[in-house]
Amino acid sequence: MEGFTEETTATAVRPRTRRRPAFHHLRVVAVEPLCEDAVAVGFEIPPGLAEEFAFAPGQSLTLRRETEGRDERRSYSICSPAGSAPRIGVRAVPGGLFSSWLVHDLRPGDTVEVMAPTGCFTPDLGTPGHHVLIAAGSGITPMVSIAESVLAADPRSTVTLFYGNRRSGTVMFADELADLKDLYPARFQLAHVLSREPREAEVLSGRLDAGRLSALVDSLVDVGTADHWWLCGPHGMVRDAQRVLAGLGVPPDRVHQELFHADDEPVREARHEEAAAEGPLSEVTVTLDGRSTTAAFSRERSILDSAQRTRPDVPFACKGGVCGTCRALVTDGRADMRRNFALEPAEVATGYVLTCQSYPVSETLAVDFDT
Repeated sequence: MEGFTEETTATAVRPRTRRRPAFHHLRVVAVEPLCEDAVAVGFEIPPGLAEEFAFAPGQSLTLRRETEGRDERRSYSICSPAGSAPRIGVRAVPGGLFSSWLVHDLRPGDTVEVMAPTGCFTPDLGTPGHHVLIAAGSGITPMVSIAESVLAADPRSTVTLFYGNRRSGTVMFADELADLKDLYPARFQLAHVLSREPREAEVLSGRLDAGRLSALVDSLVDVGTADHWWLCGPHGMVRDAQRVLAGLGVPPDRVHQELFHADDEPVREARHEEAAAEGPLSEVTVTLDGRSTTAAFSRERSILDSAQRTRPDVPFACKGGVCGTCRALVTDGRADMRRNFALEPAEVATGYVLTCQSYPVSETLAVDFDT
């Protein structure tokens, strides 16, 4: 995914909302360069879809494209503030089939298949507070939306942003961040950290790793008064930030994370396979859009892969355990979730799983995508 946290307290984040997983053809109204390898793509929302595409800051859009006989899907975070038309930030990935098309070939006037906003990496704009944002690379995309929305929502709210990149030429949303700093000089702190370009301050030169983050937090943040910490970027950076915050005694329910990809494993291609079920089987009931379907699923295939054979409308995007689009509630039986970078411990304890990473275990199993 080019990912998530969810409800941990009543006032911290918005609950996940489930919408019908339908794709709509949206017209592209703008493709704006952000830096040397990234763009912001803006969409026109027809009046009849305005409610469906209303979004909370930090949510994402899943895009679909059929190419070479494959159904390719990718999720991209929304970068525009709450109440405005949705824009996504996209950085070209070397060899990336989807991102390269969006960055290099997409033009205003083109149409793209887009699913309604999803995700819970979202602050409660009705509660003022100090939000600390820690991002690297394209992880800045949801942070721009969160920062602008939080600052505009309440004059008592403040934002501190630590943003790591390789060089100044790779900084996404540089102008937007500078504008926010000018607009809210007393309420918005911004620290750019560059790993391959020296800066005047030594603490701003190098990787945004655990040591450098510790120094920045010690210098710029009163940990005791920070209400929420938002982490977004590669797995290594998020892991380092979690370790630093745990060492500072930050309560886990104040820390929210989103991963765009997991460094240790590639995201699998999303493709529909028709191979017959083999090995031990479970009787699995899938509920989606108020309709239940029961079929025999192999225990050697993920629930999502098997479900696609009988319910091709089942929602998914990355198939790598990162984006959370395929989240469902186990209402009966047991499933083994082998990888999870999208669900909070509280969700897992409630019975939610990522169906792309979960396998049937019990003789019978029921999963509900509508909850």
